[in-house]
Amino acid sequence: MNRIIMNSKVSSDGTLRLLLPLGPAEADHEVRIIVESVAGEEVSSKEEWEAWVDAISGSWQGDFERPPQADYEQRAALS
Repeated sequence: MNRIIMNSKVSSDGTLRLLLPLGPAEADHEVRIIVESVAGEEVSSKEEWEAWVDAISGSWQGDFERPPQADYEQRAALS
């Protein structure tokens, strides 16, 4: 059996639900499930936040485009 890494989110009631279709060839095999919390890069201080903003400043490569906008919906008057 190949190793499968899957990210999932615990629901608001604290339950983690997994559905992994492994296929008929893997039927009746034992599996091991390891649960690890995925820690994101959290900024813990204002100084770290400002340093992160400074680090990404000017990193955009390319042009900004605004696609054509749709017309406003015509509605009936309320009165």
